[in-house]
Amino acid sequence: MKNIIFDLGGVLLNLDVPKTSEAFKALGLTHIDELFRIGFATSFFRDYEMGTISDEQFVEKAQQLTTPGTTKAQVIAAWNDMLLDFPAERVEFLKKLQSKYRIYLFSNTNQIHLLHFHKAYRNVYGSDMDDLFIKAYYSHLIKLRKPDVAAFEYVIKDSGIHAEESLFIDDALVNVEGARKAGLQALHLTDGKTILDLGL
Repeated sequence: MKNIIFDLGGVLLNLDVPKTSEAFKALGLTHIDELFRIGFATSFFRDYEMGTISDEQFVEKAQQLTTPGTTKAQVIAAWNDMLLDFPAERVEFLKKLQSKYRIYLFSNTNQIHLLHFHKAYRNVYGSDMDDLFIKAYYSHLIKLRKPDVAAFEYVIKDSGIHAEESLFIDDALVNVEGARKAGLQALHLTDGKTILDLGL
């Protein structure tokens, strides 16, 4: 194995999706769980991760589903509530892996989240998070999203790697299955496990 492609949220970056769910429910968006689940985003949440609607359109659509009077700042704060920390031991682990493998990132994300976690990482570590990787792929920028096979094929082609020599790691089984369909080796990081438990 020569290459490792990491998912971000739930693998490298700690997530607490229920925090965002509860924050939106407090703003009156009671059916948030039907609209957004990791690996199964639907409606405008999926559109936003695909980069087909703007930040403003996303916030306005969410705002329309909340209690009248909810501000754009409240929507953005609720949306970012799920993003927690990037533990130092994982950062150090990735730096060690750089001497053994070519490391990439592939995340289903969006511009609001990207700006938030890049700023949070820089505040803690004083550097750009993307510097940990040969290249970082974000769904809203490449206009392709996991678990679609086409998304993985794009990453494989753009990076110039060979699928059979590459391992993809994700905490969502549906994404792992998509990666395997694209010819990648793939590993499902199950609850309670971290990348430090993988024996890489």
